[in-house]
Amino acid sequence: MAEKKVYFFSDAHLGATYIDDPRRHEQRLVDWLMSIKDDAAEIYMLGDVLDYWYEYRTVVPRGYVRFFGTLAALADSGVKIYWFIGNHDIWLFDYLRDEIGLTVVDGYLVKDILGKRFFMSHGDGIGKLKPSFRLMRWIFRNKFCQKLYAAIHPRWTIPFAHGWSSSSRDFEHYVPLENVDPKSEPLVQWAEEYSIAHPGIDYFLFGHRHVLLRHALQSDGEVLILGDWIRHFTYACFDGQKMEICSYN
Repeated sequence: MAEKKVYFFSDAHLGATYIDDPRRHEQRLVDWLMSIKDDAAEIYMLGDVLDYWYEYRTVVPRGYVRFFGTLAALADSGVKIYWFIGNHDIWLFDYLRDEIGLTVVDGYLVKDILGKRFFMSHGDGIGKLKPSFRLMRWIFRNKFCQKLYAAIHPRWTIPFAHGWSSSSRDFEHYVPLENVDPKSEPLVQWAEEYSIAHPGIDYFLFGHRHVLLRHALQSDGEVLILGDWIRHFTYACFDGQKMEICSYN
């Protein structure tokens, strides 16, 4: 582990209908994963890796073959993979967990990694949420609602879900690092409060916001919002000594 590195990324939104070339989009992420296969000890995927996913009991949705195959190959080689549920790939149950051999995380995870303490979450459930968004999260996670949704034929649910995603996408959130005001970022504000009440966190890592940001907290530690794989193509890399934000071109 001392000679290995730990990688973090989020918000690839594979399968999104607003992506011009979905195959090239998926292949770019696959190429990056293959580029780190020899030195990766752990990979943390912090949510919205897929733009939409629903695991049915007996069938598997189409797509993502190259991506899933690459994850499986990495897992088989000993790389530990963690997939955080986001607000788009919310319906991850047991299929990918069991078939690939990864860990699904719903919510947040506080963990010691190479001597540092990490707080990791997709970020959609962090801080003060609008009542409408809170209600939507509850509906999506309700077991009875999930069963009702599963009873509808995928020919209706999948186009509906992708259409909803496309209509809600706000490309104004895709801003470069230098244009982000850390003090106005809700996740930074929340991390400032959390770090005071729970000292000892070295790194807060989030996705969700589609901004690329690194900010030192007033109390202690740092916040990293990981950008995305739509415009930024960014990830974080930690080797036990140094944390870096990198871009894959």
